[in-house]
Amino acid sequence: MIEPHVVVVGGGLAGLQAAIECADAGARVTLLESRTRLGGATWSRPHRGLGFEIDNGQHVFMRCCESYLAFLERLGVRELVALQDRLAVPVARPSGAIDWIRRDALPTPLHLARSLVSYGPLRMRERLGAGLTARRFSSLDPSDPDLDRWSAGEWLTARGESDQSIDRFWDVLIRSTLNLRAREASLALVTKVLRTGFLDRSDGADIGWSKVPLSQLHADPARRVLESLGARIRERAPVDAIESATSGGRAAVWSRGERIEADAVIVAVPNEAAARLLQRFDRPRAAKVAQLGRSAILNLHVVFDRRVLTLPFIAGVDSKLQWTFDRTQSAGLTEGQYLTVSLSDADEYLGLGVADLRRIFLPEFHALLPESRSARVLKFAVTSEPAATFRQAVGSLDLRLRPGRVEEGIFVAGAWTDTGWPATMEGAVRSGRAAAAEVLDSLSRRKTAGAPDPRSHPGSHPAPHSASHSETEAA
Repeated sequence: MIEPHVVVVGGGLAGLQAAIECADAGARVTLLESRTRLGGATWSRPHRGLGFEIDNGQHVFMRCCESYLAFLERLGVRELVALQDRLAVPVARPSGAIDWIRRDALPTPLHLARSLVSYGPLRMRERLGAGLTARRFSSLDPSDPDLDRWSAGEWLTARGESDQSIDRFWDVLIRSTLNLRAREASLALVTKVLRTGFLDRSDGADIGWSKVPLSQLHADPARRVLESLGARIRERAPVDAIESATSGGRAAVWSRGERIEADAVIVAVPNEAAARLLQRFDRPRAAKVAQLGRSAILNLHVVFDRRVLTLPFIAGVDSKLQWTFDRTQSAGLTEGQYLTVSLSDADEYLGLGVADLRRIFLPEFHALLPESRSARVLKFAVTSEPAATFRQAVGSLDLRLRPGRVEEGIFVAGAWTDTGWPATMEGAVRSGRAAAAEVLDSLSRRKTAGAPDPRSHPGSHPAPHSASHSETEAA
């Protein structure tokens, strides 16, 4: 018996998870990736100017990201990430003061009470108000569609939160997780983050991060797993078009003029690329997906000649430096200190050159990290992801497709699909699992119904004139 053939389009976390799930179940899997690497939005590469391997950005997760942690377990790399024993976020101010958002060994919601009461960037009245607002979040249902009609900023203001409270507390939590400021972010997604991470369980928000470059955490081990399962991985294989299965036929994808037939196709690419592929047979849904838009992340990579940050990371308040991480060890440096700065919702910086960004941000380092004032900057580099996530704003819920079947033989996955989660590594992995589960269920039902086994192998045919030739990038 010839095993069913599943084609996965996109080698990001969603595509890798879906491919592994299908291969684990015995399917023949072909994974097509347009670029020369796997990992999608989580990648690393040697940087000639810096002299070592860098990540495209700082990606963190929380203890509540159970599907992502299971993904790491399946890859055999769980020991390559650090995970806090207990949430502790140092929040630095230009005054030199450091406050903490951390939890005590108490049940929710008391686990954050002491941290809120002592949070220096807010006045006492604002601290108490934030605690009351947090309790109000606990009563909201993130799946309630009405919440997607509010921005978190509107809702917070209506409950008495001051501009200062939103900027100095709520945005520390919201901007980094949703890649958008509270004043624009969907209240539904903010509620999901706050409830799942901070309110529904006491340990949900404990922070984790990779101890190695991201390609060593995701792409390399995923490749080993897939190849051990007999999967075919084809890089530099952009997909120009997909075909749904007609009655009695099979689905197919077109890549570089080759038509590849499959019993199921999982499209695991970013929303804009997915919209281009879906419009061939479902223009209304493709148009909705395209409307999700994009939100940028910019990352600064700075090497100082000495240690200027004594903590693993800090968040900044009243500073352009949002989150700063010490990546010296992962880079293999034995002298100096390598810091990465992750700037979410960073569209305003995309058109600026390295010299301009250095001029803007070095004073921010000096203000937030006093030790940097006497340090010498050895290297300064920038990486950017203009389409790091879809724009997780008001109304985005109605534009997200559920992960899984969208047409006969065609399934979608990706962090942009409606997993109930925002565009995170957890959301990407969940979408891949959901899409794979529907594929395997569909194949099982087809087999039970007595459909004939597929006998044709992927073949080559002339490319259709209607195919789009823009390169599809992985999720």
